[in-house]
Amino acid sequence: QVRLAESGGGLVQAGGSLRLSCAASGRTFTTYGMGWFRQAPGKEREVVAAITWRGNIIDYADSVKGRFTISRDIAQNTLFLQMNSLEPEDTAVYYCGAARTPGPPVSKSYDYWGQGTQVTVSS
Repeated sequence: QVRLAESGGGLVQAGGSLRLSCAASGRTFTTYGMGWFRQAPGKEREVVAAITWRGNIIDYADSVKGRFTISRDIAQNTLFLQMNSLEPEDTAVYYCGAARTPGPPVSKSYDYWGQGTQVTVSS
C-alpha cells in the first residue's frame, strides 16, 4: 500500500505560479512511476505530467509543456509540480497518482491516488 498526500494548491491570478507537492509513504519502493492529473468540473481526469521514479522518462500534456515541470525527491519520497504562467483553463482539482508497473500515462495505469488539491486561477 502506498499513501499519497497532496498540498500546495490555492487561488492565484492568471500568470502566477504555484508549486504542488505530493508526499508518498508506505511501500514506496514498489512504485514504478508517479504522475499529476487534474479534473475540472464536468470533465474527465486527465494527465498533466508523469515521471518514472528513476526519473528517466518524463511526459507532459501538450497544454502544459513549457509551463509546468514535474520532479521528485527520492530521499524525501516527494513528487513536485512547478506550475508557471498559470491560465484560467488550469483550474481543477489536481491529483497525485502512483503506478506499480509500467504503462501509458493515463489514469487507469495508476494504482494509488491522493485526495486532491484545488487549484483555482482567476482571470
